[in-house]
Amino acid sequence: MTLLAAARFENFGASHLAMLAVFVLGIWPVVALGRHVRGTPAEMRVSRIYAVLIPCFTIPLQVIDFLPGNYDLQTTLPLQLCDFAWIAAVVALWTHRRTPVALTYFWGLALTTQALITPALVNDLPDPKFIAYWAMHLLIVWAAIFLTWGLGLHPTWRDYGRTVAITFTWAVTVFCFNLAVGTNYGFLNRKPGTSILDLLGPWPLYVVVEIALVCGVWALMTWPWERSRLTEVEPAVAGE
Repeated sequence: MTLLAAARFENFGASHLAMLAVFVLGIWPVVALGRHVRGTPAEMRVSRIYAVLIPCFTIPLQVIDFLPGNYDLQTTLPLQLCDFAWIAAVVALWTHRRTPVALTYFWGLALTTQALITPALVNDLPDPKFIAYWAMHLLIVWAAIFLTWGLGLHPTWRDYGRTVAITFTWAVTVFCFNLAVGTNYGFLNRKPGTSILDLLGPWPLYVVVEIALVCGVWALMTWPWERSRLTEVEPAVAGE
């Protein structure tokens, strides 16, 4: 039995570095696929196949968490932003509607990527949660890349504003839930021990600083696309 048991996961250990390599190697194929089908009858078909693929990994992960012996009120409930990010990604891929596409872009590239760098894992391979965790997070980030650089669905300032408002609503709701039941989803009510949040000061200062940083990063992620769009519009107007 000992030989079959999963080893403890180590940040930047062999398996972690291998998954980061898989992530990097998968970026260009995802972009190339999106550009290949962009504007063709296959665009929506390929996008929807991708949409179906995501819950094939995410739902089993949540089922495993709710099994007897695995359930923990502190960690099991699907209240983390990544739990909503995969749903946004599925809807974005299935519909190409602006709001879920924007949520996938901002949540996926700015927040889910942090889960790739500092995974919240206990066990290494062959633990099923390891496989499901990496599949979910990789597919979310690749979905954002596929939609943005592959299919050319770029965010606007209005998308930015909607994302900030939706994220703020999530934060307030989850904070109140944490306060009521004594949990700490989103690390909104206290720090998770030793983490990068230690650099942002004590609670609640680190929450305020984190929100400001995220909003700033999202603005920087929006500005190049809006600038490019305005640059394309100006010559057309001048030509008129």
